[in-house]
Amino acid sequence: MAGLLEPGMLVRHPDREDWGLGQVQSNIDSKVTVNFEHGGKVVIDSKRVFLLPVAGTDHP
Repeated sequence: MAGLLEPGMLVRHPDREDWGLGQVQSNIDSKVTVNFEHGGKVVIDSKRVFLLPVAGTDHP
C-alpha cells in the first residue's frame, strides 16, 4: 500500500485521530512525510504504520 501513496494524497494515521487529516508530501524508501492539520509534519515508516487513504474531498 505504501507504494501507492503519492504527494498530494490525503491520509489519516490509524492511531492518531487527534492529528486530523494529513497530506502526503513525499514517499521515499518506505519513509512517508505527511503534513497533518493538527500534528504538523511527520515522517512515518510505512513498514510499521499503515496510513489510511481518504477518498475524494468529502471527509469529516
